[in-house]
Amino acid sequence: MGNKSEKREKFIKLAEGRTQLALDGIRKIGNLSNKRAYEYSKDDIRKIIKALKEATTDLERKFGASSDDGSNKFKL
Repeated sequence: MGNKSEKREKFIKLAEGRTQLALDGIRKIGNLSNKRAYEYSKDDIRKIIKALKEATTDLERKFGASSDDGSNKFKL
């Protein structure tokens, strides 16, 4: 039973860290919306959003479900 607990603890540690990095990365992409600092087209934005949606769809497929509690900080 201890082995299962270790696996759970490892999963939580890795999932929280990796998810937080992904969320931070998405927020940084959002910072690119500042038209005073950057130039981009609607097509550029569509490509970025499409890639992110495809990645989340693949993630949902791998886990078989998705959830969102609306919090700003990821925590299991």
